[in-house]
Amino acid sequence: MQHSGSEFSSAWQMIAHGTPSTKIVMAVLAILSLVSWTLIVRKAVQFRRLHREADQFLDRIESAGSLDEAYSWVRGMGESPFTRLFKRGAAFFGELRPGAARAGSEVRGLSPAQLEVLRIVLEKEEGEERDELASGLNWLAIIASVAPLLGLLGTVLGVMNSFLSVAGAGSSSITVVAPGVAEALVATAGGLVVAIPAAMAYNYLLGRLNRFSAELEGISSELIGALAREGRI
Repeated sequence: MQHSGSEFSSAWQMIAHGTPSTKIVMAVLAILSLVSWTLIVRKAVQFRRLHREADQFLDRIESAGSLDEAYSWVRGMGESPFTRLFKRGAAFFGELRPGAARAGSEVRGLSPAQLEVLRIVLEKEEGEERDELASGLNWLAIIASVAPLLGLLGTVLGVMNSFLSVAGAGSSSITVVAPGVAEALVATAGGLVVAIPAAMAYNYLLGRLNRFSAELEGISSELIGALAREGRI
């Protein structure tokens, strides 16, 4: 514990007494780390809430005796991607149904072309909900890619300054070279500290986003299946 504390203390001292280039790089990395952790926490809370809402929504839909009963329940529920998708599909079906009835056909449901349009509308709504939820994830990917490069940039600049110091001192002693090299390596470590959590969180949240998309697709299929069971399409 003491050894670990001395390492962090030494790193902080090297940054505090480092060159302006090292301070600038570490300041940028600190800002990226703050942005990264803010996005991670916000998205994790958001996905957990959506998972809970998905379970509640599916429980309501599966326990409904008919599509009309399910729709009345959905209208009484709070706004969520799942209720918006269900309402959009039900509303669009209501717009198509009178047209099919006026076509003079004995079939009271939708034609194959109208059913395909309904699927397209549902897929469009799914895409919009997914895009809205995916906002911010691209920044995690950017931070995970850029942070190590910034750290490497700080290391390169630090090594250059170290060699300039050696040239100015006229000596290649380890006592002259070591402080500058150690300061340069701190920038690399800082870049990795910022990038690793961002990369892990991005991949984890991307998996949750794919799961969310699958849940939306399941609700669309459930809506079309309910329409088919009740002879409406």
